Amino acid sequence: MATKFELSDLIRTEHFIDGKWVASIGGKRFDVTNPATGEVIATIADGGEADARAATDAAARAFPAWRDALPKDRAAVLHRWHALMLENADVLGRLISLEQGKPFAEGRGEVLYGASYVAWFADEATRIYGDLIPQQQRGKRMSAVKEPVGVVAAITPWNFPLAMIARKIAPALAVGCTVVGKPAEDTPLTALALVMLAHEAGVPPGVLNLIASSRESAVPAVADWLHDGRVRKITFTGSTPVGKYLARESAETLKKLSLELGGNAPFIVFDDADLDAAVEGLLVSKFRNGGQTCVCPNRVYVQSSVYEKFGDMLAKRVATLKVAPATDSAAQIGPMINARAVDKIARHVDDAVSKGARTLTGGKRLTALGPNYYAPTVLADATSEMQLSCEETFGPVVPLFRFEDEAEAIHAANDTPFGLASYFYSQDVRRIDRVSRQLEAGIVGINEGAISSEAAPFGGVKESGYGREGSKYGLDDYLSIKYLCQGGLD
Repeated sequence: MATKFELSDLIRTEHFIDGKWVASIGGKRFDVTNPATGEVIATIADGGEADARAATDAAARAFPAWRDALPKDRAAVLHRWHALMLENADVLGRLISLEQGKPFAEGRGEVLYGASYVAWFADEATRIYGDLIPQQQRGKRMSAVKEPVGVVAAITPWNFPLAMIARKIAPALAVGCTVVGKPAEDTPLTALALVMLAHEAGVPPGVLNLIASSRESAVPAVADWLHDGRVRKITFTGSTPVGKYLARESAETLKKLSLELGGNAPFIVFDDADLDAAVEGLLVSKFRNGGQTCVCPNRVYVQSSVYEKFGDMLAKRVATLKVAPATDSAAQIGPMINARAVDKIARHVDDAVSKGARTLTGGKRLTALGPNYYAPTVLADATSEMQLSCEETFGPVVPLFRFEDEAEAIHAANDTPFGLASYFYSQDVRRIDRVSRQLEAGIVGINEGAISSEAAPFGGVKESGYGREGSKYGLDDYLSIKYLCQGGLD
């Protein structure tokens, strides 16, 4: 099945519960705005506690039938959903650009990235194996089978409004779970459009439910899922403080949790690195989505002997990046998501400069373009006393830290409570082995800046959370293991 839609067809302004588009029970609504201009795109339903409960009611009713559906039938639905995403990649990319701000090429790329998870887990739906345990006693057979955990609550961020929710919904549906979800208040339209396509693909009523909530309504809405015993799993991507809140509040019902939280990624350039490749890798990893990603490098450590040369090479490349609205086909970096984001970036840069950092390029707001633009920035002479060394900037700012030897670089890279992603560049095979083993991160990019793939496990350690998304491991958090012991067989 393949059906093309127009942008107006995909902009939905109500919740999707039990296979129907419905208004908020309380009648509240909120505005979704374009970060490039501040203009209102749509005014949509604002869900609270009652709407969250209605979504859970629908998901709980639908669970037994979806759990018992044949894996090949669930896979067929996901494959149809995947086909619809590809058929509508251009219009979905435009919608992402409209509400999130990233350039169209990146928006369309996100659609293909998110769709890759749907295809991957559609195939994985038919590969959920158990085990026959070797016999321990005569007349007794033991086995282990895997079953869906139940209703899953998916809570997603604004920076990848399609990919983040696709890679949570797809494995849940693949194994037989039903889903209630809430996208970020800044970017709900893309998630609602994705759910519309899932409905068109044949996802049964109640299997997938989505509510939108303003910042004010989100806490009571999510709290209802946290305390409802029928919701057996929470999957969340976002900040570490919110992740800790979800863990605390859900402890009452001992839910399973997958938490992909904040990062403070180091990027290490050793003196034996291919500097041209390192510059290209840093550009890819740092400036994707304007630096608004959880795995983008936040601290760039460069060995002293190549420090000045690397900084000069990088600054020249960064200075050429085109900052513009997504409507400009040449745009490489769009607006930040909102005024709060720009204020944080400016605060970090001002703090660094006040403590001795040198601005090699950028370092200013671009107010002539609109309210939420900031120039791609490279800062030299960064130190651990600066705010940007310990707080995630989430913007197009590269601070360059100097180091002398390998041990110093590894210590600095690990000197953070976070452990999501790390990167390093070196051509010494022995060093590659040493450093990759010692870095405290769930993901390590070695001479590579583009690290995400549907076939690889994505997730962190320490205060960057737990659980993995993507790959064959990505199903585990949506399954429970049941041990079967059958006696009397002699």
